[in-house]
Amino acid sequence: MLRIIAGQARGRRLRTPRGQTTRPTSDRVREALFNILGLRVVDSLCLDLFAGSGAVGLEALSRGAREVFFVESNRQALAVLKANLLTTGFAARGHIVAADVRRALGDLAGRGLAFDLIFIDPPYRQGWGEVVLPAVAPLLAPAGLAILETATSEVGPKKADMVFKGRRVYGDTALNFYQRAGGLADGVYDPDRRDGKDD
Repeated sequence: MLRIIAGQARGRRLRTPRGQTTRPTSDRVREALFNILGLRVVDSLCLDLFAGSGAVGLEALSRGAREVFFVESNRQALAVLKANLLTTGFAARGHIVAADVRRALGDLAGRGLAFDLIFIDPPYRQGWGEVVLPAVAPLLAPAGLAILETATSEVGPKKADMVFKGRRVYGDTALNFYQRAGGLADGVYDPDRRDGKDD
C-alpha cells in the first residue's frame, strides 16, 4: 500500500485503483524525486498529470506545496483520488480536473496559470511524452520544472521548446527533467547522473 512519505501527512496510507488501469509511482521513486526537488516544493503551484491515486501531488501538498491541480479521466481513479484528498486533509488545496489530459491542458492554458512543478506520469511506451511536453511548456513558470516519468528503456523526448535538464534512473523507472526554453536555468540537474542500483 502507498503512503505519504514526509511532511504534514507523513505515514498516511493512500488508496489505489484496482486492476491495471493505473500504475502508481512507488514510494522509493517518490522519495527520490522529492529529495531532488527539496525546498523547491514549498509554496509551489503544482500540476499532476495522469494523477491516478494522486500520490505524487499529495506528497507535494504534504511537503508544503501551496496548491495542486490533479488531472485524471478514469472514473475509478477519480473516486480514489477524491477519497485520498479527504483522508489526507488536503481537499481545500487540491483541485481535481476530471478530463482527458489534452483537453485539460488547453483549459488550464486558457486560465493563465503558471506552474512551478508539473508532474507527468503517463502509461509507459505509448509516446505520451512527445504529445504532452509541447503542451505543458506554456504552463510552466519561468523557473518551472516538468518531470516526465518513463520506463528506463524509453528515451525521454528532446523538444525544441523544452530544455532537457537531466535523467535519474531507479530500477525500471526513469525521471526526466525539463525546463522551458529560455527559462531561468538553475544548474541543479546533471544530465549524465544516474541514481539507484542501475549504475
